[in-house]
Amino acid sequence: MPRTPRNDRRVLISGASIAGPALAYWLDRYGFEVTVVEKAAAVRGGGYAVDIRGTAREVVDRMGLLPRLREAHVGTQRITFVDVEGEVIGSFEPEQVTGGHAGLDLEVRRGDLADALHTPLRDRVEFLFRDSIAALEEDGEGVEVVLDSGVRRRFDLVIGADGLHSNTRRLVLGPEEPFHHYLGHVFAGFTLPNEFGLAHEARVWNEPGRTAALYAHEPSEPVHGFLTFAREDPPFEAFRDPKAQRDLVAESFPYQGWHVPRLVAAMREADDLFFDVVSQIHLPAWSRGRVALAGDAAHATSFLSGQGSSVALVGAYILAGELAVHDDHGAAFVAYEERMRPFAERNQALADAGGTVVTPTTREQLDARNAVLRGRGSAASGLVTEGAEEGRAAHSGLVLPDYAEAIGAVAGD
Repeated sequence: MPRTPRNDRRVLISGASIAGPALAYWLDRYGFEVTVVEKAAAVRGGGYAVDIRGTAREVVDRMGLLPRLREAHVGTQRITFVDVEGEVIGSFEPEQVTGGHAGLDLEVRRGDLADALHTPLRDRVEFLFRDSIAALEEDGEGVEVVLDSGVRRRFDLVIGADGLHSNTRRLVLGPEEPFHHYLGHVFAGFTLPNEFGLAHEARVWNEPGRTAALYAHEPSEPVHGFLTFAREDPPFEAFRDPKAQRDLVAESFPYQGWHVPRLVAAMREADDLFFDVVSQIHLPAWSRGRVALAGDAAHATSFLSGQGSSVALVGAYILAGELAVHDDHGAAFVAYEERMRPFAERNQALADAGGTVVTPTTREQLDARNAVLRGRGSAASGLVTEGAEEGRAAHSGLVLPDYAEAIGAVAGD
C-alpha cells in the first residue's frame, strides 16, 4: 500500500531513457506526483541490445515486466573474433566474457526496454517531450524550474536521469570535466543492411587500439555496426560537429581488411549515428540539496562494463524506495547513495576486463586474447575466467530491500 509522506510529493525527472522511466514507475507506485521531461520527441525506439542481469533482473520481475522482456530477448549466441583477413580466430559464448547466466540474463534492444518501461506510465505520469531543463533555482521549500520552452514549474525534488553528459548535473554541480573519467576510447554506432548472413552473433575485428564489430539479431533486420578506437584525449571538440565526428572515425580506420571499408562507408551515410566517448562518471556525491542524480548521470559504468542499463534499473529502484521510506529527502538521498555506491563502483570496475577482451589496446593484449581463442595460453585463459567470475559477483552484488514491506511497517499497515 503506497505511503503518503509529509512532503516531497512532486518530483521532476529529467530523462526518459532507462533510469528515468524506471524511477518514475516506482515513485508513482509509492504515491508521488511525477513529471518526466525529455528533449527527444518521443521514447526512442530501436538501438543496440542491452543486458539485464543479476539484481536488475529481479527489479524488472518486481515491475511485472519479465514476460514482455522475455519475448523481446534477442539472444546473442556467440561472439566471433576474426583476423585482419577476416578469417575466424575463434569464438566465445557471451557469458564466458561477461560472467552472465545463459537462460537467465535478458538481452533486449534498448528501445524495447525503454518502451516496456514507458508503457505502464502513459496514463499515470506526465511526460513533457521536446523540452529540457534550462534553469533551476532551489529555496528551502522546493525547486523552481524553467524549461527551454519557457514553461516555469515548481517541484519538491528534481532528479537528473539524463545520461553521461547530464544537463541537470551541469546546472547543479558545474562542468562535466572534473567528474568525467575517460577510458581512452571513442566509438561510433550505427545500423546498416545485413549483407553478411549473420544472425544472433557478433563478429569482431581488431588491430591494437582499433575495433570494428557487427552485431546481428534476426537475419531480416539491419545489423548494428560499431567502430571503436583508442585516443589519448577525448575529442570534446567534435561533439557538436557531425561532420567532424565522421571524419575522425574514418581517419582512424584506414584499413582494407575484413568489412572495415564497408563499415566506414555505412558510418558516413548513417542517419542514426551515435558518437561518444567510452567514459565513466565519478562523483564525490550524487545529490545536492533537493536535486539528485540517477543512472549514467550519477555513475556511468561505460559500455565496456556491459552493465549500464542494469545498474540504472537497480539505482532507480533504490532511489525511489528510499524516498518512500524517508520523510526527509536529504536522509533519503544519503541512504540511496550508501546502498548504491558500492554496487555501482564494483560494476564500473568490470570495464577493465571487458576492454582487454573486446577492445585490446596493445599488441600484447591482442595476442593474449587470441591465444585464448585458439586454445593456448592458460594464464590468459585464467584471466578471462577470473573476469567472468567477478562479473557474476558484481551483477548480483546488491540485495534488494523490500520497500513495500518497509512502507507498510512504517505506516502501521
